[in-house]
Amino acid sequence: MHGKAGPHRTTITVQQRKEIDVDRKSGAAGLIQNRHVFATALFTSLGGLQNLFGDVLGMNSFQDKMALDALPPNKQGWMVSIIVFGAWFGALSTGILADLISRKYTIVLATFIFCIGVIVQTAASAAPAIFGGRFIVGIGVGSLNVVVPLYNAELAPREIRGSLVALQQLAVTFGFMISYWIDFGTDGIGGSEEAQKEAAWRLPLGIQLVPAIILGVGILFQPFSPRWLVSKQRDEEAKQVLSKTQRLPIEHKRIVLEYKEIKAQHLFDVESSKVRFPHLQDGSWSSRFKLGIAGYARLFRTKSLFYRVAISSVLISFQQWSGLSAILYYAVSIFRSLGLTKNDVSLLATGVVSIAMFLATIPTVLWVDRFGRKPVLISGAFVMAASLFVVGGLSATHMRDWSDYPSAAWAAGAFVWIFCIAYGYSWGPCSYIIASEIWPLRMRGKGSSIASNKVLISLSLVGQAIPTMFIRLTYGTLIFFGCLAFLGGLFVLFFVPETKCMYLEEMGNTFPPSVTFL
Repeated sequence: MHGKAGPHRTTITVQQRKEIDVDRKSGAAGLIQNRHVFATALFTSLGGLQNLFGDVLGMNSFQDKMALDALPPNKQGWMVSIIVFGAWFGALSTGILADLISRKYTIVLATFIFCIGVIVQTAASAAPAIFGGRFIVGIGVGSLNVVVPLYNAELAPREIRGSLVALQQLAVTFGFMISYWIDFGTDGIGGSEEAQKEAAWRLPLGIQLVPAIILGVGILFQPFSPRWLVSKQRDEEAKQVLSKTQRLPIEHKRIVLEYKEIKAQHLFDVESSKVRFPHLQDGSWSSRFKLGIAGYARLFRTKSLFYRVAISSVLISFQQWSGLSAILYYAVSIFRSLGLTKNDVSLLATGVVSIAMFLATIPTVLWVDRFGRKPVLISGAFVMAASLFVVGGLSATHMRDWSDYPSAAWAAGAFVWIFCIAYGYSWGPCSYIIASEIWPLRMRGKGSSIASNKVLISLSLVGQAIPTMFIRLTYGTLIFFGCLAFLGGLFVLFFVPETKCMYLEEMGNTFPPSVTFL
């Protein structure tokens, strides 16, 4: 075991920060004060509108065109899940790409790949094209899910960083919401059942191109991340970006001190790299690529970095295993038992939920930097756990005869919505906020990609497990996920540091010393 080598780092004292930040605001006032960078982050969050596939699979014309009835059940399942494997590849490769070609150009590349996948799907005349298009779309989705929060976190002033990163989740919930209503509206094109026209599913697939093209072209007119610019020795450009995004003169004390802190972190990382990898310092693409691979290894070999991997991975695991997929899966059977029509069931179990989650995310965007990440996550976890326990308890006594107890069924449905509201304001956005901001500069792209891959792995496992769990455990499935949600709250309470309003460069003060133990 050996200590981390490198020069002493010049840091900004707490008193200096207090002096220069006395007039800086967080919350809604902070977003107004930093309206330029807020507008930039709002624009880049169009990356959250990248997967509006929605209910296309259930449309009659789509099933007929793709001959889904002739496909074995396992291949039909692959049509849904293959996007996860594309996203896994996209997220993992983004960690290196974002460092090599910049966060900005990685967004351009990801949207280009995404558009290719959308075009392939929209023009598809057989199932193989859908499979291929879904995989290509997944690459773009996975990459954008990593690089957009990373870009926003690095561009944001510390007092509104949480709000700007949360914009990505707000865009995701908005995409979920409009996906449902677009599919709901196009489902009747040409009529119902056999009369339905292909435009009913080609239109919602093609619409995905609109936000992707706007993002891919528009991001070219947005600034580079100032932290990436410093890492490429483009210091004057970095100062200009800091000055422009914070609407302060370049000689302002806040800009000068923040630049010095970013520069100190970069120099520390460079010297550490020279000590660890002296044979990879020639600046060639080959050496830079090998340094990128070595960086992934360091995430698991260095104590402080591994601690961050553990924090982000466990947070993401609790997010995906908090019960959202389970309670939405079960909600359909609750509303169906009330004798409602297919459209009414879909409206209550998906339409209302999508609206509730979108609206619940807005307060987090406005106030997460005022109240902090931990209180939001803890309160959300306990409300989610309580909702799951209530729905599970009602199911234990009424699940076989919901129709005889409509008030109990409606109460269970109400707690489904309460759960979704709690998830929408807490674990939906806040787990991503922490996972994007806890990394040192040189490891930020790679660390964020590891966290994003954990999302995809957990999402795939949850999707596979839930149907079997409900068959074997019935209402016990909800109790199980309720316990996990409660444990998630305890994990945040005891193990996750509060990171609100901290400079990205001072995150290291909240983690164990950087000791290499392998």
